[in-house]
Amino acid sequence: MTSRTLYLFGSAAPPVFDVAQVIEDAQQRGWDVRLGLTPTAARWLESQRAELERLTGGPVRSEYKVPGEPDVWPKADVILVAPATFNTINSWALGLTSTFVVGVVAEGIGKDIPIVTMPCVNAAYAQHRRLDKSVAELREMGVTVLYGDGGGGFVPNQPGEKRPYPWAAALDAVGVRA
Repeated sequence: MTSRTLYLFGSAAPPVFDVAQVIEDAQQRGWDVRLGLTPTAARWLESQRAELERLTGGPVRSEYKVPGEPDVWPKADVILVAPATFNTINSWALGLTSTFVVGVVAEGIGKDIPIVTMPCVNAAYAQHRRLDKSVAELREMGVTVLYGDGGGGFVPNQPGEKRPYPWAAALDAVGVRA
């Protein structure tokens, strides 16, 4: 059986600390997982990097490769961007590809790679009108956005409120999109 490749991309929000368990859960669902992180998320997880690379069997990436270098990852069958912060969602919708994660998913839309994202923003960020516009734009581009009461995923919490991030919903959506 040929393995399917999932790019799991995480931004710097508290659920990113659960990424090792999410990798294991995705692998149990039959995915070959490759992990990409925004620069801040990579800094947060630096002490876990060796273990994350052992789990995925490949390098954890947070920076673009040098042009002409071979790609060390297999091609993605599907991409999951979770947790996706306010900055990541807005940068992506606006096409601001200054980070590896946003660059890959922006290009992934044009390559017709199925993409699922689940934001992780608090209710204060959710009041900013750019967020709803960005979510709508990503959906119009074919991205599955698990957000809001009718979105089947993340509902903003109050600033400082801690509650479980719905990782299972994200992995379920990836299975549907693949």
